[in-house]
Amino acid sequence: MNTEHIIVIPARYASTRFPGKPLATIAGKSMIRRVWERCAAAACTARVIVATDDERIEAEIASFGGESMMTPPELASGSERMAWVAERIGGAVFINVQGDEPLMPPATIDAVAEALLDSDADIATAACPILDSDAMSNPNVVKLVTDRDGNALYFSRAPIPFDRDADAAHAQRENTRQPGNGFGENGVYLKHIGIYAFRRDALLRFAALPPGRLEQIEKLEQLRAMENGMRIRVARVPSDSQAVDTPDDVPIVEELIRKYI
Repeated sequence: MNTEHIIVIPARYASTRFPGKPLATIAGKSMIRRVWERCAAAACTARVIVATDDERIEAEIASFGGESMMTPPELASGSERMAWVAERIGGAVFINVQGDEPLMPPATIDAVAEALLDSDADIATAACPILDSDAMSNPNVVKLVTDRDGNALYFSRAPIPFDRDADAAHAQRENTRQPGNGFGENGVYLKHIGIYAFRRDALLRFAALPPGRLEQIEKLEQLRAMENGMRIRVARVPSDSQAVDTPDDVPIVEELIRKYI
């Protein structure tokens, strides 16, 4: 266990689409507990902290022996809550796992931590292949491309890279048949997985930056880092996890838990 790796799980009670989401019951446990347990199971984990602004979530974390920190309610994002925690505790690497990812594979957390430490990047994240052609046109599925070393070149809600000479069916066939080595070459499309590992100084610098122009257009916070010259290393993992965005996602996750966990 690396004593310098801190996992921070931002968790707000308020949610437009799913109020009280962190406390929703999923197969007999609260969602925030399931996320905490997945984080605690990662080999890189030294400490898991839930950053919340709600006493009900704080009480739930205490009920199973977890650790939480109460953050100011005016903080606008999970990254700001994580930076607030980093300013108050030690640690070389801070990993942001979203509080609505009860199926986040511990192996993905470890892969992101390793990608950061094996590079000179400021930030690391994860991506998996897109095998469903419908996902390419779905703006809720964030796509990305990288250079040959696995550093992110761009993130977008649009289909990238755009294959000028192939229709979607051909692109999907190529994606399945030719996984390739370059992320985004030969019809290989990647879905971004919303987990981040920051070096401590990079996290504090990132949180102090104003929103960038590309970030405001795409509504993707990671573009703020790229617009300011920060390097993001991408760990390629085999598959995505199922997040809980709305109450309709709960039975989907419960079925996956029954089958695989």
